[in-house]
Amino acid sequence: MSAALQMGIIVGYLLVALGVGLVAYRVTERTAEDYYLASRTFGTVVLLFTVFATLLSAFTFFGGPDNAYALGPEWILVMGLMDGIIFALLWYVVGYKQWLLGQRNGYITLGEMLGDRFASRRLRGLIAAVSLFWLFPYVMLQQIGAGAAIAGLTGDAVPFWVGASLITTFMIIYVVLAGIRGIAWTDTLQGMFMLSMVWLALAWVLLSVDGGITTINAGLQANAPEFFALGGGAYTPQFMLTFAISIAFGVAMFPQINQRFFAASSETVLKRSFALWPVLVLVLFVPAFLLGTWAAGLGIEANVAAGESVLPIVLAEYTPTWFAALVIAGAIAAMMSSSDSMLLSGSSYFTRDIYRPFVNERLSPRAEDRLGRIGVVVFAVAALLTSIWAEAGGIGAATVGSLLIDIGDLAFSGFAQLTGPVLLALYWRGTTRAGMYAGVLVPQVVYIAFNFLPETLVGGVPLFAESYFGWGLSLYAMLLGLAITIAVSIVTARAPGEKPDLTFDLESE
Repeated sequence: MSAALQMGIIVGYLLVALGVGLVAYRVTERTAEDYYLASRTFGTVVLLFTVFATLLSAFTFFGGPDNAYALGPEWILVMGLMDGIIFALLWYVVGYKQWLLGQRNGYITLGEMLGDRFASRRLRGLIAAVSLFWLFPYVMLQQIGAGAAIAGLTGDAVPFWVGASLITTFMIIYVVLAGIRGIAWTDTLQGMFMLSMVWLALAWVLLSVDGGITTINAGLQANAPEFFALGGGAYTPQFMLTFAISIAFGVAMFPQINQRFFAASSETVLKRSFALWPVLVLVLFVPAFLLGTWAAGLGIEANVAAGESVLPIVLAEYTPTWFAALVIAGAIAAMMSSSDSMLLSGSSYFTRDIYRPFVNERLSPRAEDRLGRIGVVVFAVAALLTSIWAEAGGIGAATVGSLLIDIGDLAFSGFAQLTGPVLLALYWRGTTRAGMYAGVLVPQVVYIAFNFLPETLVGGVPLFAESYFGWGLSLYAMLLGLAITIAVSIVTARAPGEKPDLTFDLESE
């Protein structure tokens, strides 16, 4: 009954998303700007919730509570507070300047903006290529997660490939039809729904436990007393800062997030949205991660290392079947809300920054709109087929699957390597084209090499490690990218056609 109910809710959500797509299609103009940015018309509520829902993924509802269960409640501080505040600041520092430039020059992608700033189509293509490299496996991970969830819900009555294909097919249909407008409308409804459900879940569990919070705290004191000491166990300052900074800086460069900086209808909308962002993040993460923390005090036995998540077990134990089904199905829908935005942004990066400048510069707006919709289909099908192949155990699939999971886990920090050079390009006149090439390429190569090269010991010390002196490798790579952009820019001349004044003396209109 539970599996059938959950499948019914998932299919119901898919049909709602499709209906929203059909409505959005009727009001969508056949231009790339409208398809990718809704003609820059987002108000505060839609902009805030489309960013919010796009960042919701399986991690928020499964990985986050699991980490809080295993490591303690400080996970709320790492994700809810640090990332909420840091990303809000980046939303202003990066997003506001991007919005001003987008209003003036009609930019749709980050690569387009930087390519114009430095008069370089190759730089434009490089930004797109790096972004697509990290984005593709991340889309795959969402598809793998959705397919596995549906297979698990139905006891494998619905095979992995059928579940993943079903969700991908629906996403293709409504993304192709609706573009960003339909996605944003769906995101807004879903974000509000999930906020309500996660707080209801917290209250339901609390009221269902005999003795309430007193019983939970007594269980925590007995099972995990270190949870009551701030910064215990794995929560060193270096760990928390590395994680929070890498995630927040990576989110700012995620194509599906960064592109939304261009979509605000006004300066007021943009500023109001980033001011409200930390509040919205805390309102979601506090109850979700508290449920994970409480599980440690409730005697919940969850083998997280083997892939069993805490949240479904807690909900199954303390809430009715229909309610647990609603929350878990909503979590799967949250995974889909991330994937659909990734598909759209991936298509725009390929169409705008690779196909148009390198294949056909005279592409008309209508033809570009059509190509963008085709790009969504190609991107989604390619990711789906690779996911099915890897999951099915084809030739080399185990190795490929493991590699893709590693890349997906590293994606946030991979995107974060772009933030330093982009900030310099936006705020420092002295940044040169050569400096940008070096600042983008070198930290990417270093970061990938250190994470994927085999372990090598020098004097008994690992040459390639994930952290040094407690600080994560991603921070060192980010600092390297910042330093090398400055150094190379200082010693190189400005290339012909560069526009250093493009990013300065901008007045809001």
